[in-house]
Amino acid sequence: MTSPKHQSDKGMTRLARVLLLTRAGMFAESVTRAFWPLWSLCFGVLAALMMGAQDHIGLETLWGLGVGVIGLGGWLMWSGMRKLAWPTKNDALLRLDATLPGRPLQALRDQPAIGAHDAGAQAVWAAHQTRMREKAAAAEPVQPDLRVARLDPFGLRFVAVIALVVALLFGSVGQVRSVIEMTSATKPVASGPAWEGWVEPPLYTGKPALYLNDLPAGQVVLAQNSRILVRLYGEVGALTLSETVSGRTDEIPSAAEPEQEFVVVQSGVIVIDGPNGRRWDIEMTHDMPPAVAVSGQAEASARGEMSLPFVAEDDYEVISGVARIGLDLGSLDRRYGLALAPETQAEVLAQLPMPIAGDRAVFEGILIEDYSAHVWAHMPVTIELRVEDALDQMGRTEPAPMLLPARRFFDPFAAAIVEMRRDILWNRKNAPRVAQLIRAMSHRPQDGMFPDKASYLRLRTILRRLEGYTPAGLTDAQQTEISDALWDLALMLEEGDLGDAFARMKRAQDRLSEAMKNGASDAEIAQLMQELREATQDYMRELARRNSDDDPDGQTQSAENTMTLSQDDLQRMMDHIQDLMEQGRMAEAQQALQEFQEMMENMQVTQGQGGSEPSPGEQAMQDLAETLKDQQGLSDQAFRELQEQFNPNANRGQSQDNEGYSGGQGRGESHDGTGQGSADQGETGSTGPESGQQPGQGALADRQEALREQLEALEGGVPGQGTPEGDAAREALGRAGDAMENAEQALRENDLAEAIDQQAQAMDAMREGIRNLGDALAQQQGQGGQSDPQQARRGNATDPLGRSPGARGPAGTQDGLLQGEDVYRQARRLLDEIRKRAGQSDRPVLERNYLKRLLDRF
Repeated sequence: MTSPKHQSDKGMTRLARVLLLTRAGMFAESVTRAFWPLWSLCFGVLAALMMGAQDHIGLETLWGLGVGVIGLGGWLMWSGMRKLAWPTKNDALLRLDATLPGRPLQALRDQPAIGAHDAGAQAVWAAHQTRMREKAAAAEPVQPDLRVARLDPFGLRFVAVIALVVALLFGSVGQVRSVIEMTSATKPVASGPAWEGWVEPPLYTGKPALYLNDLPAGQVVLAQNSRILVRLYGEVGALTLSETVSGRTDEIPSAAEPEQEFVVVQSGVIVIDGPNGRRWDIEMTHDMPPAVAVSGQAEASARGEMSLPFVAEDDYEVISGVARIGLDLGSLDRRYGLALAPETQAEVLAQLPMPIAGDRAVFEGILIEDYSAHVWAHMPVTIELRVEDALDQMGRTEPAPMLLPARRFFDPFAAAIVEMRRDILWNRKNAPRVAQLIRAMSHRPQDGMFPDKASYLRLRTILRRLEGYTPAGLTDAQQTEISDALWDLALMLEEGDLGDAFARMKRAQDRLSEAMKNGASDAEIAQLMQELREATQDYMRELARRNSDDDPDGQTQSAENTMTLSQDDLQRMMDHIQDLMEQGRMAEAQQALQEFQEMMENMQVTQGQGGSEPSPGEQAMQDLAETLKDQQGLSDQAFRELQEQFNPNANRGQSQDNEGYSGGQGRGESHDGTGQGSADQGETGSTGPESGQQPGQGALADRQEALREQLEALEGGVPGQGTPEGDAAREALGRAGDAMENAEQALRENDLAEAIDQQAQAMDAMREGIRNLGDALAQQQGQGGQSDPQQARRGNATDPLGRSPGARGPAGTQDGLLQGEDVYRQARRLLDEIRKRAGQSDRPVLERNYLKRLLDRF
């Protein structure tokens, strides 16, 4: 067991080691604070020497800086030695004791002031000393505080360290030895005269620097403007330099100058006379001016951007280029708005595109600019290309005449607006003439001249502004305002904001036809052909949607020959037109486009089977459907009358501008019960929100009576008598007639609420009767086969799943799909076909959505 005395000795030994480390840390603090300026100076000077700063200053300057650095370093050393102090043991005790709780080191050195002869006091003091000794034994060395931020507020020490790191990465330690060689005055003299030189070609040449000492005597090829630096060492006059390549005539330095620098501007010789001298015959390669040429025809894209291909070259690199476009006034047809002298127009400057990366010695580029809105668009101009190299030498092309490529307007009205805008920009004195033309064009315009009211109103607004500005003469701001407004109007007329699919298709056809007549470029025709394809697809989708909404059995047919057309047929026709245009057979393409346009204009949605006569059953279905629509319209009218009783202003404004066929709150054709719509009523003055009159309940009752009598007449001609489906249809129509009679009585008694309820019951019964009648017709066709030609034709029309459409209901089939020897294999083939067609993006959206719903269900 270790004795307490041994433990105490061991603890004191450790404490002595801790005190020694603490003193060493305090000494490190003193050294750091005393000598940080000195080592910062040393780091900075060493970094400068490693980076070769001494090679860029003269010898005298280097000597002066060296003396200054040595003096500053000596002063910093002396100042640091004065501040440096070795910490004493007592300083270390105080530093260490300050970090311990209760200052145990000081307590161990203390003596009790009283109780020296008291045994109890001595025991307490001994226990206190033991505890203090234990705390002191647990002491750890104090970490030195090496921070000098208070002494270096600008962070100069960090700058020196960073400079040294950069020099170590990018400099060379060997550069420091050059200082010793430069400051040694006896070594060159002892070894005799010496020289060295360097050749630095211009940076744009990309050639490396040359060391003259490594070049043998004889012929040397150097680039123009190469810089030559020669240094002569040894006794002045022992070596001399003569040259004829710089072409210097004044301020020529002495041939014995220790350092000489000049630039090569001509061929000649360089001679170093003296011990180890050398002679070079310099052949200078001239920097040739760059060259540029137009490498193709200037064209305008469908959006109006001019594309001008060019090729540029230089022996080293092309720095920049510009295209200068000026008006060729002598070649211009000076008529109409161009008869006046043009206002001053600065020539158009366009920067030629330069390669961002890669070689600029030889490259091809395309100048793309949009001059569609410029006053010189489509006018004769001259274009000149210029390029420059690093020596500001210029290469240019001869001014080439051309028509300034720009956007073409195929709409005649839009083209006229653009021409009037050009006249105003050509000379603002054309403003009165342009105002007269606009007034003539907008006075009683022909039908179809303006696509909508917005364009007409916009033109009239421009006219009012132009006539208001004309008397005082157009200012620059007013000229810009009118030209911008005319440009926006021309774009609106050319591109349009057409919401109707047929109108978009018609516009695309007209634009393509005008482009072929006016000799448009291939890019313009391709763009217009793509617009026609997209517009035709939109029209066909709209046609199919309306067909499915109005009649589930309707087909898209041409009224001329009643032949059903598919999307593939239309695509083949447009492909044929495009092929003819690509072959240059514009006359045949124009004829094919005319035939396509006439066919699409004759396209219509037919009910049932187009021009063929419907069967009696189908005619009864159609008549019942019309009666149901009329009853719906009459019920809507009764509801509006009921609203007017409780709130006279409830419906004000709701029916205006809503003349749909059966649309909601409007006065559509099916909402008045007469089939004539609000237009007819407006003529008679009987109804309509614009007339300010409301029909009385007597008029509604009379219309209800007429509908009931019409239903009774139809009930007698309902087919399928004696069959369950036919009898059910007659019974439902009978209930509908009773409900109509009750509604008529309620209307005569001015009980609109009861009338509306009875009308709702009548419509429900009529819908049930129509469904039953459809079942009866399907039953008859199933028993008698395809008895009529219409049904025979429809039997061949199947959907993508092989099902035949029903009479007027959903598509179905009378065949047993779940019969046969291999039912599961047939079902698998059916699902695979559905998945394949659902993933084909070229199919209509409605068909793909329908197929996806089938996959989700099954």
